[in-house]
Amino acid sequence: MDSSRSVSSTLDPAVPVRQEEGESRPPVRGQVSGLDGLRGLAALYVVLFHCWLYTFPGYPSSSAPWWLDGLMFGRLAVVFFLVLSGFSLAISPARHGWRSGGVGEFLRRRAWRILPPYWAALAMSLVISLFVVPASHFGPPTGSSVLVYGLVLQDVFTAPTPNGAFWSIAVEAELYVVFPLLLLVRRRLNAVALVVGVTLPVVVGGLLAAGSNPVEGDNWLTPHLAPVFVAGMVGAGVVVAADRVRRLPWAWFALLAALPVVALIVLRGGVWTVHHYFWIDLAIAPAMTMLIAAVATGRPALLVRLLTARPVRSLGDFSYSLYLIHLPIVMAVIRRVAPHFVSPGLPTFVFTLAVALPVSVLAARTFSRLFELPFKRNRSWKSLITQGSSSLTGTTAGDRRPLHEEQVREV
Repeated sequence: MDSSRSVSSTLDPAVPVRQEEGESRPPVRGQVSGLDGLRGLAALYVVLFHCWLYTFPGYPSSSAPWWLDGLMFGRLAVVFFLVLSGFSLAISPARHGWRSGGVGEFLRRRAWRILPPYWAALAMSLVISLFVVPASHFGPPTGSSVLVYGLVLQDVFTAPTPNGAFWSIAVEAELYVVFPLLLLVRRRLNAVALVVGVTLPVVVGGLLAAGSNPVEGDNWLTPHLAPVFVAGMVGAGVVVAADRVRRLPWAWFALLAALPVVALIVLRGGVWTVHHYFWIDLAIAPAMTMLIAAVATGRPALLVRLLTARPVRSLGDFSYSLYLIHLPIVMAVIRRVAPHFVSPGLPTFVFTLAVALPVSVLAARTFSRLFELPFKRNRSWKSLITQGSSSLTGTTAGDRRPLHEEQVREV
C-alpha cells in the first residue's frame, strides 16, 4: 500500500474568497467565520506530516524520534477535511431547505472550482516527477498516468502517480457526484435516516472483513469515508438551528467525544492506529463534526479569534493550492537538495522544515493567484476572459459583477 495514499489529506477547496489588498467589500451576510482558518491549519499539518514521512523511513514503524510521533497521523487530516467538506458544502442547502439548487449546476460549479488548479498542479507534478524526483514506487509517470489522473480516476485505475496526495481529490470527486443524492435523502427523510443509511452498510462491511478490520490497498474506493463526509453534512444543520441548539457547548461535546479515541491511540500506539484507520476514521468523525459546529457558532471565542486572525485566514485562502503542490516540493528537497548539505535523519528533517515548508507556502500562494483565485472570483469563461482583458487594459474592477454569497463561499 502506498503510504502517502493512506495518510494524505483531502483538502476541500470550498473556501471563501476574501478581497485583495486595497479592495473594499462588506462582509457577506451569513458567512461562517473560522472555516478557512481550520483548513489552513490542517493543510499546514499535512505539509509537516509529509516532511516527517519522507525524511524517516519505515512508516508506520518510523525511525523518527519518539517526540515527533505527533506528526505521524496525517491520515486523520483526511477525515477532518472530509468532515469539513461535507459541512461547507451543506451550509447553503441547509439554508434553503436542503436543496442543492440543481444537480447539473452544482456539479458544474464543483468542476469549475477544483479542476483548473488540479490540472495545473498535475502538469507541475508530472514535470517534477519526470525530471527531478519520482513520486511513486511504481516508477516515473507514463501516458496512463496522464490519462488516469487527468480524468480524476486514480481511485479506480492503477497508474504511476505524479503526486501521492492526488488520490484524495478523486475521493472528493466521488463524494461530489453523490452529494445531491445525499441531500435528497436528508430532505425527504431526516438526518438520522441519512447517517444510518450511509454508515450501517460500511460498518457491516467492516465487520465482515478478515479480522473485522478492512485494510486499504491501492485504487480502493474508500466507502468508509462516505460516513465522515455525511457527518459534516448533518453537522451543517447547526447554522439554521434554533438558538437553544446553537448555544450548546459544542466544543466540550467535541472534547468528550474525542477523548476515548485519543486514549485508544495513546494506549495502542501509532502502528496499531495506522493499521486500524478504518475504525478510527469512523470513531473520530463525530468529534470533528462537533468541533466545526462549535466554530460555526462562534465558540470558543479564543479559538475563533485565532482562526480568523489574518495570517491563519490567509493560509486558509490558498490551502487547496498548498495541498496540491507541496508534496513534490517536499520530496525534491528531501531527496535532491538535503543530501548535499546535511546527513540523513533528524538533520534532514530540520533542513526540510527550514527550506521546503516556506517554499511550499510561498509557491502555493503564487500558484493560487494564478490558477485558483481567478476561478473563485469568476463563474464562467466569459467572466474570466473579461477580467483578464480588463487587467491587460488597465480597466478597474469597479464594473465587475458583484459576488453573492454562493460565489464568495463557493460551495
